[in-house]
Amino acid sequence: MRFKRLESVAIAVLLLASSLSARAQGPSLSAALPLVHTDNGPNSPAAQKAHYVVLVSLDGFRWDYAKRDGATHLLALGKQGVWAPQGMLPSFPSLTFPNHFTIVTGLYPEHHGLVANSFFDETKQARYGNADSAAVTDGSWYSGVPLWSLAEGQGMRTACIFWPGSEAEIAGHRPTWYARFDNKTQATDEVQRARIDDAVALLKLPDADRPHFITIYYSEPDHEGHQFGPDAPETKAAVLKMDGMVAKLKTALDATHLPIDLVVVSDHGMVKTEGPWVTLDKFADLTGFDAVGQLLYGKTEGDRVRLYNQLKKASSQFIVYRRKNVPADLHYNQNPREGDPVVVATGPFAIRAHEPAAGQPDTAPIPGAHGFDPRNMRQMKASFFAAGPDIVSGKTLAPFENVNLYPWMAHILGLTPAKNDGNLNILAGTLRDNGGEPAPAESADQKTPEPTKP
Repeated sequence: MRFKRLESVAIAVLLLASSLSARAQGPSLSAALPLVHTDNGPNSPAAQKAHYVVLVSLDGFRWDYAKRDGATHLLALGKQGVWAPQGMLPSFPSLTFPNHFTIVTGLYPEHHGLVANSFFDETKQARYGNADSAAVTDGSWYSGVPLWSLAEGQGMRTACIFWPGSEAEIAGHRPTWYARFDNKTQATDEVQRARIDDAVALLKLPDADRPHFITIYYSEPDHEGHQFGPDAPETKAAVLKMDGMVAKLKTALDATHLPIDLVVVSDHGMVKTEGPWVTLDKFADLTGFDAVGQLLYGKTEGDRVRLYNQLKKASSQFIVYRRKNVPADLHYNQNPREGDPVVVATGPFAIRAHEPAAGQPDTAPIPGAHGFDPRNMRQMKASFFAAGPDIVSGKTLAPFENVNLYPWMAHILGLTPAKNDGNLNILAGTLRDNGGEPAPAESADQKTPEPTKP
């Protein structure tokens, strides 16, 4: 009897030593994509029982690309779970940084602060640009509580293998693991595959350290859509490439035998641009205004009134509003970062405040563009596919606003969401629990299998 007790103690010690050793060694991350580690402590006991969400973004993957181009793996994922065959509505403006941050905060851009990819803040007297690493990594630019900060604050570990905002400390937290974005290497085949390898390596960590919410961002097919246009063969090739990447990811996630809900979205669509540049200073005097792209920042109320009056009947290619009068359904009338007056394109027209300075090259608008009102331009609609143990099978969804993803994913993870503009009821019917109370904890006989050993 005493020998059996000693044997049991010895086994327990060996298991503990093995766990500590695995934790000390850390994950076997890809050399092509090292991750930054933040010591946020172990998962709470409740977090260790939670399911997993892997959120994937395919930048610029228009709502109809999957069917148009025969993206068989994404279509199969949708049939296995749920999808939106007529697309998901991005927030206005339908741009990359605003919508990625909307997806993870549930806030419209004017509420989370990223009102465009680049903009001016009059209070800071500074400019935010999505290519400016100092701004991107400065948490003071961001409002709201992104899902990774929400989870970390509630005792759940997370990982962001690229996502706008994930390199900054926001709402008091950073992800436990995150990647530093490098535009020169992030689209290489090696780094695209490394996203999957790193995600799986993190999911092979011990229960105490394993992230339960993981984001993965791919910049394709947005790049090809801009450079060649949405209907070009290069864009179709990028669509199918990303479809294959999703297939590799799903196969790798399935092999872990963990209860993972895979959610694949895009931030916006893409449309073929029409005509030459629409240059605002050809219609009005912009003296007294700072400009970032087509955003206009007047120094005095008199200047703002004057410019509005000069622009309001200047062209059929745009509508101009005083900021406070921007239509409510655009959710773009409260934040000074939006500028005043606000210019909204009426079609796929490339708008700018000024042409390049003398001596600087001026090129025609790129073949593909986005940023337009998704309610008036269906090509702006984004994609949505999801499947997993918490998601019903074989359901299709009418177009819905992407702000609703935040409370939906928080519910799957068992988190209490922060204040947001979404509504869980919009997507509750896609969940096996119909958006009700979380399912009871698994019994010992139902314990989730450990991930496959490498």
